[in-house]
Amino acid sequence: MGSKGKKSSKDDKQYVSALQVAKHAGVSRSAVSRAFTPGASVSAKKREKIMEAAETLGYQVNDLARGLLARKSRLVGLVVTNPELGYRSHLVAALTKALIHRGSVPIVINTGRTEEELVAAQKTLFGYRAEATIILSGSPPSSFVDLARRNGQPLIVLGRSETGADDVNIDNEGAGREAARFFLADGPRRLGFAGALSRTPTTVEREYGFLHEAKLHGAAVTIGNGSNSNYAGGQEAAQQLFSGKDRPDAVFCVNDLVAFGLIDYVRRHTDLSVPEDLSVIGFDDIPEAAWDSYNLTTFRQDASVMAAHAVALLDRREAEPDHPPVHERLSTRLVQRGSTRVAAALRS
Repeated sequence: MGSKGKKSSKDDKQYVSALQVAKHAGVSRSAVSRAFTPGASVSAKKREKIMEAAETLGYQVNDLARGLLARKSRLVGLVVTNPELGYRSHLVAALTKALIHRGSVPIVINTGRTEEELVAAQKTLFGYRAEATIILSGSPPSSFVDLARRNGQPLIVLGRSETGADDVNIDNEGAGREAARFFLADGPRRLGFAGALSRTPTTVEREYGFLHEAKLHGAAVTIGNGSNSNYAGGQEAAQQLFSGKDRPDAVFCVNDLVAFGLIDYVRRHTDLSVPEDLSVIGFDDIPEAAWDSYNLTTFRQDASVMAAHAVALLDRREAEPDHPPVHERLSTRLVQRGSTRVAAALRS
């Protein structure tokens, strides 16, 4: 077949333009632009013709080009390290959903861990002139915060605090205190804490609350720290906690992933049973915590609630750019399941 009767693949992939819509509707190019601009002046009859033409041709407004012309994009950068892990993955999902509902375009920036990866992440985020930045955890460096400030971006920080920035945090210290009181309500106990050497503000606060409350009640706490706050880190912490003679009979884990690693280690490498010999509390209440294999008692932090608060702060900051920084602290709820003796006794 000759080339005259065949469209090129390039033609097949071209997007429908506003000019094509204008020609199809019999109106000017500027009329199409006004029809898709909220509040712009265009008659109802003309708008109807334009919308019918757009529907027929499959036209979509080029928001990226419009944002560049207006010197304001709808992109919101979500800066996070290891977005695939544990609670963080659920928070990323909740934030992207909330931002899309807001009319924003979320762009997830995985910072990585090497200097090269961090530099590439920074260039990506600020090269696209995102309208705002949300930092999700304690891992991304302060250089992201400084660069956001220099670019005049609204900045929302989750799970940590930064000078001059709005933030949303969980009452981690209060949860740690509650975990200690829960364990000690049944009488004297040998307490343990499973944490991580990769300390973030949230994990430090949980540890402090647990240790301080235990001390108030005259209870000592044995600490085991894995390399990271993940499943492997939980196994490393468990090895430290249960390798000696004075093994704890109640352990507060810095998050659910650490709790899963600790429980599996105890089952495979000790003669202890959960919850008969060992009570375990986690933190986050990710879906796997309710699985029969773990049935974990844990503190619940709702990702959708945190996302809603973050987006509300973003709206407020854009409406009132000179408002003093807002610091919100959300409470948690202890969800009792079968990994603690008190909860198991109540069930039976």
